[in-house]
Order: sequence, then structure tokens, then C-alpha cells
Amino acid sequence: MAQESQTYHFPHRHLLGLTDYSTEDIHYVLEEAKGFREVLERPVPKVPTLRDKTIVNLFYENSTRTRVSFELAQRRMGADVVNFSASASSVKKGESLKDTIQNIESMKIDMVVVRHESPGVPHFLTRVVDAAIINAGDGAHEHPTQALLDMFTMLQHYPSLKGKKVAIIGDISHSRVVRSNIIGLTRLGAEVTICGPKSLMPLFAEALGAHVSYNLEETLAWCDVAMALRIQLERQGGQTALFPSLREYHEQFGIKMAHLEKYPDFLIMHPGPINRGVELESAVADCDRAIILDQVTNGLAVRMAVLYLLSGRMNER
Repeated sequence: MAQESQTYHFPHRHLLGLTDYSTEDIHYVLEEAKGFREVLERPVPKVPTLRDKTIVNLFYENSTRTRVSFELAQRRMGADVVNFSASASSVKKGESLKDTIQNIESMKIDMVVVRHESPGVPHFLTRVVDAAIINAGDGAHEHPTQALLDMFTMLQHYPSLKGKKVAIIGDISHSRVVRSNIIGLTRLGAEVTICGPKSLMPLFAEALGAHVSYNLEETLAWCDVAMALRIQLERQGGQTALFPSLREYHEQFGIKMAHLEKYPDFLIMHPGPINRGVELESAVADCDRAIILDQVTNGLAVRMAVLYLLSGRMNER
């Protein structure tokens, strides 16, 4: 793990969003993640760092990648893990979020990883429980560990993100990945352009701190990294009313092999799950320039680093 600087002390007890994290904080988390990435390459990829900690994964929204990534990170660090699913809990009987989390905390837990459809829930939990809170996605607000793993993955290909051009393409309005990535990437010196149909672009797009484009060709010609976002039909009421059809969306904003031939330099990323034939042509998702599976592996290392930093172990070194 990274050695703590004599002039720097990691100041955070929670990870609610990257809004609260400085450039130095982000660099420190990513440096810690390097050590855990090395752990994952060992014959036995485990460390007993959290062997006396109890962590609750509190997921009110469906998730596969994020939940499994956090759970695997926790188990590889020796923590006791409790998985909570709202669909199979007293929430279905009308129990409030506050009562649920306070009942769980009474069982002597140390950390909570929470995903919820409502923005602000992680912040609310810090006011009603003493456990460390990690935001695993709150509505369309933030998804900080996804942004951290995205930046970590980019830094495996570039010595620095200063001056790098990153395009985020797709369903900007409904994405929590966008806000966290814009905050993190701009703090590390990257330029960010968000690109998609006008119907999927928020009214406050410029206020996010990124350039705005409605032209995929111009965006791909400009960027070093192209990050495609999933079309989130579940957040649109399951309807495609915001654009004529998935086929037309793919024609106008889907990344295709023809784009890779025309613009030979940019890397391809996607936070998953991929809708093949919509955001990415299937061959694009499987090509050498796609670093999507690297994102998945690096997500494990980054989440191990976050768990370690927020566990209180830093104070024991």
C-alpha cells in the first residue's frame, strides 16, 4: 500500500461523492489502489486487512457488477459481510429507510455500502448511524467508485490525465457515472466532453463543467478516451420516447468498427452492462482497444482501497 506522506493525512470518514474529495485525495486513493491491484495478481489474492470488520451491503436497486465487486473486495480483505436486498426485506412491509438502517446498525456494524434510487440517501445515512458510509450509486447523482476505477484504468495507459481528452457518450441525463467522472477527471487535469441526443442531455449540462456536443463524429475525432454509457430505459419508464428507436440511436450515437478505422487512437470504455448493438457495436466491445474488462478488475482494487482507507486502519499504521 502507499506510504502515508508526512504532509498529507487522508481526511475522510465516508465516500459520499467526489464533490468532497480534493485532487490530492483522489490521487491518494488511486495510489492505494495500485497496492491492492498487485494483491490481485498473487496466487492467493487476499489480505486480512478487515478481518475484524462487519460490512453491510445495502442495495435498494438491482445491481450485479457493483454489488459483486464490493462483496468480493470485502471478502478478500477478510471482512464479515451482510448482504441486504430491499426486495426480500421488511421494506416490503413498509419499514422506513431510517428504521431499517438503525436496526441493522444495532447489530454492531462498521461500514455500509449503499445503493439507492433516490439522490442524497448516503448523506442521510451519515446523520442517523455512526458507521462509515460508501455511496455505490444514488439515483442520477453520483457513483464515486465507478469514476475512481475509470480514472485508475486510464492511468494504466497514460502517465497522467493532465490534458487528456475524455468523451462521455450516451444517456447523460440519467447517469450517475457522468457527474462523478466529470468531477474526478477535471480535478486530475483532463478535458471532458459529454455527447448524446439533445433529449438525453440535461438542461444544466454546461454547469457540469464539461463541453457539450451533439455530434459523435466530431467527438470521436477529438478524444483520447471514449466512454459509452448504457441507455437506461428503466429510468425513462421503460420507454424510448426520448429518441425514435434503439436502432436509430445506434446509427447516430453508437460506436462502430468503422469509427475505429477512421479514428485509430482513442480507447473505448463502458461502465457496464453493455447493450450490444446500441451503445457499442458488438465487435467494438470485443476489440483490442476496448478496456472494459480492465475496468472490472480495477474496480475490485479500487474498492479494496476505499474500504481500507475508510476502515480506520490508516490510523493504526
